[in-house]
Amino acid sequence: MSVLPEKILVATDGSEQATRATRTAAEPAGKLGAELHVMHVGEPPVIFHPEMRGYTALYERTEQDARKHLEEEAERIRASGATVARSHLRMGRPDVEILAVAEEIGAGMVVVGTRAGRCHASPHGRHIRLRGASRALPGARRAGGSGVA
Repeated sequence: MSVLPEKILVATDGSEQATRATRTAAEPAGKLGAELHVMHVGEPPVIFHPEMRGYTALYERTEQDARKHLEEEAERIRASGATVARSHLRMGRPDVEILAVAEEIGAGMVVVGTRAGRCHASPHGRHIRLRGASRALPGARRAGGSGVA
């Protein structure tokens, strides 16, 4: 098993921290010849009642906005000279969806921005830290004792 990642997943929400995370992920992807996957998780409207009219339209508009954001971010990455292997749009909780996509694609590294202005990258794609909580993926190997570089 190679220590170098073959696939890198970067999650973006449009924040300044996510932009830094994107740059952080694009550079090693290019140098290592790794596939760069970019994802965005749209958060569906939290208000739902079976009789609420217009919920479906509100959800679809939210999903459309999320798709637009993802496409814009992927285009910014391409404009910087990096290659995006695939874009992934999910709707739901960011922590759950990022982990799911990382497992689905077999990411060797997951990069996310944090509100503290730093970027967390898991060099083995098995441990990520989101919103103050960390979670290891099945079969996790921790890097440098903490699992987060």
